[in-house]
Amino acid sequence: MSKEVDNQPMVLGHPAGLYTLFFAEMWERFSYYGMRAILIFYMTKGLLAMSDAQSSTIYGAYTALVYMTPFIGGMLADRILGKRIAVVMGGTLMAAGHLLMTYESEWPFYFALAMIIAGNGFFKPNISTMVGTLYGPKDLRRDNAFNIFYMGINLGAAISPLLCGYIGEVYGWHYGFGLATIGMMVGLAVFIMPNMVSAALIMVAAIGTSVALFVFRPDNIAAIGLNILVAICLLAAAIIACVALKRGGLPDWAGRRPVNVDSRNDWKVYLGTAISIPIFALLVSGFAPFMPPGKADVTAEDVKSDREKMITRFGLSEEIAADVRALPIVVPASSRDGISLLPASIYQGTITLDVDTPDVIDRTLVTAVKSRDGSRTLAEADSTLTADVVQQLRAEGVTQVVVLKSAKEVTGLGKVGATFLKNIAKPAGLILIALGVLALGYLFVEIFRLPWLLRDRMLAAMVLIFFQLIFFAFFEQAGNSLNVYTDRNVSRVSASSTVTEEMVGQTIRIQPTQFQLGYMHDNKPFTIKDLDQLRGTMQRLPEHQAFEVAWTLDQSHVGMQIGERRSELPASIFQALNAIFILLFALAFNALWTWLEGKGFNPSAAVKFALGLLQVGLGFYALVIGAKFANQGMISVWWLVLAYYLHTTGELCLSPVGLSAMTKLSAKHLVSTLMGTWFLATAFSQYVAGIISELAGVDESALENGFPTPVETLNTSTIVFEQVAYVAMGSAVVCLLFAPIITYWMHQNVADPDEPAA
Repeated sequence: MSKEVDNQPMVLGHPAGLYTLFFAEMWERFSYYGMRAILIFYMTKGLLAMSDAQSSTIYGAYTALVYMTPFIGGMLADRILGKRIAVVMGGTLMAAGHLLMTYESEWPFYFALAMIIAGNGFFKPNISTMVGTLYGPKDLRRDNAFNIFYMGINLGAAISPLLCGYIGEVYGWHYGFGLATIGMMVGLAVFIMPNMVSAALIMVAAIGTSVALFVFRPDNIAAIGLNILVAICLLAAAIIACVALKRGGLPDWAGRRPVNVDSRNDWKVYLGTAISIPIFALLVSGFAPFMPPGKADVTAEDVKSDREKMITRFGLSEEIAADVRALPIVVPASSRDGISLLPASIYQGTITLDVDTPDVIDRTLVTAVKSRDGSRTLAEADSTLTADVVQQLRAEGVTQVVVLKSAKEVTGLGKVGATFLKNIAKPAGLILIALGVLALGYLFVEIFRLPWLLRDRMLAAMVLIFFQLIFFAFFEQAGNSLNVYTDRNVSRVSASSTVTEEMVGQTIRIQPTQFQLGYMHDNKPFTIKDLDQLRGTMQRLPEHQAFEVAWTLDQSHVGMQIGERRSELPASIFQALNAIFILLFALAFNALWTWLEGKGFNPSAAVKFALGLLQVGLGFYALVIGAKFANQGMISVWWLVLAYYLHTTGELCLSPVGLSAMTKLSAKHLVSTLMGTWFLATAFSQYVAGIISELAGVDESALENGFPTPVETLNTSTIVFEQVAYVAMGSAVVCLLFAPIITYWMHQNVADPDEPAA
C-alpha cells in the first residue's frame, strides 16, 4: 500500500483522487443541503401544514437518524462492503429519496426521508475516510487535504440554498426537491463513471448551474453578488477537477474491500437495508400515519371557503380571483397526536386570556396591547398585567389580552427537562439512546484492549467527540429554528416607499411582503400565516408572482415601508451564508494554523474546540443584541449575517480539525468505526437541536386569534437564543480547562506502535 500511496499523480501538491472525492461530495452536499433548506418550510407551509412543534419533532428525528446511520455504515464498509461499494450504494439510495420528495404526499414524504437516512449511512463516513487513505500515516498534508475536501462540502452547501431554496420557495417545493435529486445523481455519476465522462459531466453541470444561479435569483444586488461569487468558485473547482481526472483521478485501490473479504455476504447488507427503510419511515414520523387525527380533517369545502375569504379580505383582482378559484383542490394532511404537540405550558408562545382569568394579574407579561382603533398603547411590551392596567383595559372595552410567559417559565430546568424527556421517550429517541449505549460499550471494550499509546489517543478522540456534540446541538439550529427565525423576524426586503401622514384614509394596492407583518389589515394583524397563504396560492400561479392586495391605511400604518416581491430575499437562501463564509475563510484558517505551527504557537485540537464553542455562543448573542434594536419585531439582516459569520469561524476551528483528528488518533482497524462514532455523536446533537427548536417555536394550539406577530415571535426566540449563548460559552470554558489533559493523551510526538519507526 505504501508504494501505491507514494506513486499517485499529483495536482496542486495533492493526489489527483482528492479532487474526484471533492466533486462527488460537493454534489451530494448540494442535494442534502438543498433539501434541508426548504424542508422545515415544506412541513409548516406546504401540503403537510404542520405546527412548529410537529415540524421540529420530525426535523430533529430525521437529522438525528441521518447522522446515526453512518456508525453502522462505517462498520459494514470496514468488514464487508469496502468503502467504494458503500459510497455507490448510499448515493443511489439518497438519489431515490430526493426523487420521491418531489411527490407531495404524506407517506411518500416519510419514505423519502427514510431512504435518505439509509443512504447517508453508507455514503457519509466512507467518502470522508477515503480521503485519509490517499495519504501516508505521517503525511503532514493530511490536514490540508481535509480542509480542501471540506471546501467541496461547503461549495455544494453554498450553491444549493441559492438554487433549491429560491426555486422551492418561489416556484414550488417539488421543483426544489427535484434539483436536489439531480445534484445527487451528478455526484454519484462522477464517482462511478470513466474519468473522461466524469470530466465532461463536471463541466456541463458546473456551466449549467452557473447559468441557473444568474437566472433564478432575487432582484437584489447582494443576492446577485453572492450568486456570482459562488458561480466563479464552482467553475474554478470544475477546471481543477477536470485536470485531476485527466491525470488519473481516484486510484482503483482506494476504498476497495477489506483484505480476505469477498462479496458472499453483500446480500445480507442489501436485505437489511431494505428492511430498515420502512422502520426509519415509522421512526421519523413518530408512527403518525397510524395515529388518529389530532385535529379535524380539512375538507375540500374548507379549502374553497378559505380561498373565498382570502380573495375578499385582500381584495385580489378579478383575474387573479378567477384563477385562484380554478386551482385544483389540494387538502393538507391533518396533524396527528403521534407527532406530538407539547402542552401549551411548555412553550414560550403567546396565549390569549380573558382579563378576568384567575391568577393573571401581577404575574402575566403582556405584549403591546393597543386600543381598538390602534391609536394608543394601553400596556407596554413585556410589562406586568397589573390591576390598574386591567381596569384601564376594561374601560376601553378590552376583555382579552395576548400574553407571554416569563423567561423563567420558558427556560427553567423543569420545562427544558420535561421537553427533553418527552422527546427521548419517542421511538427515534429510544433507539438513538440504545445505539449510543451499544456503540460506546463496543468502543470502550476495544479501546481498553489497545496498547497504552493507542488507548490514550482513542480516549482523547472520545472527549473531543463529546465537545463536538455540544457544539453541533447549537450550530445545527441553522436548518430549523434559525431558518424559521429568518423567515419571521429578519428584515429581508428593500423598501421602495413609506406610508406618510398624507396617505392615511387611502386604499392602496401593494405587493405584500414582510414589511406588512404585524400591521392591522381588515381589523386583524397581518401575520406570516397570512403572507404564506397568499404566497402559497400564487406559487401555483406563476403568472401572478407579482400580485397585489388592497390595503386601507389608518394612523397605525404611518411609517410602514412598502417593497416589491422580487426584491425580497427568501429565508432559505441565508442557509448559504455559512458555506460561503467557509469558502472565503477556510484557506485563510489553514494558512493561519500553518503559520502558527511554524512559530510554535499552533493551538492544540482541544483549544481549537474551545474556540469553536465560544464563537457559536457569541453568534447567538449577536441575535440577542440585534433584538434590542428591532423595528416592529424585525431585526436588521446584518445581525443574522454576523451570527452566521461567528458560527462559521467557530466551525472552522472545530470541524475540519476534528475530522482530521479522528483519522490520526484512531487505531487503523477502527478508523471507520470511530468516524461513524463522530457522526453518531452528531446524531445526538441533531436530536437535541430539535428539542431546542421546539422551545423556540410557538404553540399555535394555544392561540385563538391567529398567528402571533413578529414582536411576539421575536421575544420567544430571543429568550431561547440567549440561554443557548450562555451554555455554549460556558462549555467553551470547560473545554479550555481540559485542554492540557486532552493534548497529553494525544501523544503527538510519540511513534505509533502499529507503524514502523520513521
